[in-house]
Amino acid sequence: MSVYDKLKELAITLPPVATPAAAYVPFVRTGNLVFLSGHIAKKDGKSWVGQLGKNMTTDEGKLAARAVAVDLMGTLHAAVGDLNKVTRIVKLVSLVNSTNEFTEHHLVTNGASELFGQVFGEKGQHARAAFGVAQIPTGACVEIDMVAEIG
Repeated sequence: MSVYDKLKELAITLPPVATPAAAYVPFVRTGNLVFLSGHIAKKDGKSWVGQLGKNMTTDEGKLAARAVAVDLMGTLHAAVGDLNKVTRIVKLVSLVNSTNEFTEHHLVTNGASELFGQVFGEKGQHARAAFGVAQIPTGACVEIDMVAEIG
């Protein structure tokens, strides 16, 4: 099954590449690797604002991370032209806007990791890091960057 068939089955429409909010580009391709800049969680087209452990639950954070994964795939599609060229999602780095007491960053990040597995199968299995941070630009609850390998 192609990646696009899987996206259709999951009722996912890829968004266009977002305009960078500062002095950076959305992606850089070098050799067979594509590095995607951090994407923040969005809800209804706006920053998904919140802090895990204060005014957001782990399940809400997981949904936010899934939304980030959809945006990352939109940018990756723009970078390579065809998601079927992806040979591996190599790594994710996830920043979770959270209180000092919140310890489920890894579970929040599963929202993205699980979606990449659903869409890309074994090629979607990746290394990752998940961190709790005091704040993310615009007050967003989650930010994720990604490295992908292209065949």
